[in-house]
Amino acid sequence: MASTIRCDIVSAEAEIFHGEAELVVATGELGELGIAPKHAPLITRLKPGKVVVTLPGGEKLDFAISGGILEVQPQVVTVLADTAVRAQDIDEAAVLAAKAEAERVLAQKDPKMSAQEAEAQLAMSLVQLQALERLRKSMKH
Repeated sequence: MASTIRCDIVSAEAEIFHGEAELVVATGELGELGIAPKHAPLITRLKPGKVVVTLPGGEKLDFAISGGILEVQPQVVTVLADTAVRAQDIDEAAVLAAKAEAERVLAQKDPKMSAQEAEAQLAMSLVQLQALERLRKSMKH
């Protein structure tokens, strides 16, 4: 049996995932991090991007996060995300609408939303669309 580490992915709204993993890959500020069992303790910030959890047996779960913190302890890796969503739970139409709204606000300097809010919304929309694309590719194989 392969060695595993417990993985918890938590957003401000709810616990998104709790279980054993062979590997956790997340998008850190300086690039992608791969966390395997027996990884050295670590705390780092995460930027908007993906978190991919490889379960025992090889199945991969894909999550899109808006940023947050990754903490690695000897027996557990924890992702504390502002917003996190499983790839299969993403509503593509809503994401495309949010992306279009953010782009419109940035182009027109709309007072209803600050530029910082629009940039964050645009980043999360792009991350979610990338997660959907990865999900579609994995389903073709």
